[in-house]
Amino acid sequence: MSNVLVVANIADNEVKKAVLSTAAFAKTVSGYTGGSYDILAIGDDLSGVKDTLASLGAGKVMLAQGAELGTALAERLSPIIAQVATQGGYKVVVSAATSIAKDVFPRFAARIGAGMASEVVAVSNEGGKLTYVRPMYAGNVNGAVQIDSAVEVVTIRPTEFDAIEPGAAASAVEEVALPAAEAVCGKVEFLGFEKSVSNRPDLAEAAVVVSGGRGLKSKENFNIIEALADALSAAVGASRAAVDSGFIHNDFQVGQTGKIVAPDLYIAVGISGALQHVAGMKSAKTVVAINKDEEAPIFQIADYGMVGDLFKIIPELTEAVKKIKG
Repeated sequence: MSNVLVVANIADNEVKKAVLSTAAFAKTVSGYTGGSYDILAIGDDLSGVKDTLASLGAGKVMLAQGAELGTALAERLSPIIAQVATQGGYKVVVSAATSIAKDVFPRFAARIGAGMASEVVAVSNEGGKLTYVRPMYAGNVNGAVQIDSAVEVVTIRPTEFDAIEPGAAASAVEEVALPAAEAVCGKVEFLGFEKSVSNRPDLAEAAVVVSGGRGLKSKENFNIIEALADALSAAVGASRAAVDSGFIHNDFQVGQTGKIVAPDLYIAVGISGALQHVAGMKSAKTVVAINKDEEAPIFQIADYGMVGDLFKIIPELTEAVKKIKG
């Protein structure tokens, strides 16, 4: 019997990299426990992703689909996960720490009376007991935790786990019989979902990210960040200060209360380097900081730093990139 369940919420008929990283985590855990892992996919229409999911090495792939599952309401999703987890007798239930999982998983854990570790960045087997490592105090401290309940509920930071490689063998695929909607669902009304549409790479998965901070001074000035990002085929990010100042939508916020990123290259422009922001990008392989304040904390974690006027440096850098790329 499989003892690890991966929960994958599917949007836009696409298997995100976060799902592949979660499957890699599940493979590691199942190796420790001597079992295997299954995948539970939830969405309104999963016909376009089932083959991809079936190539991820799971024992089986279960599809929970229906028109009402296109809106990720915790009141509807948590009973489905609880039903599958209970009937399947899983020891560990895991999902990427997405905004949806942060809403759904605590409710699911409470429903089945399970302990939960969130934002896990590493896992090990200590004397037959799984030990999870998770950041605390804005990432200044890593805590090692063990869950003392029959079922262990976990969310992981997908940026900390390499994505699993799809294989040639296909897992069995089956449909899940959905439980009847509970009365509480009728008390919650879904009004809508505001989605930021962009031709740039997804911020959470991009190899290169260019982020702007309060130093840009205005919403209009943020276009120099976008121009550099476009020249580098990069995603655009922002500090909380920039978001709070109205320079850009909060979908682009990087940090402890925003998105966690781990690109190959992170360029921080006009960002001081507050702990809240650093917690969201410190796993980047290379960090470049551009700021007029030579005492800015961001320089303490930067691999390369430039002290100067960003309004002069960024346009020049953008033109140089364009020239190199032809």
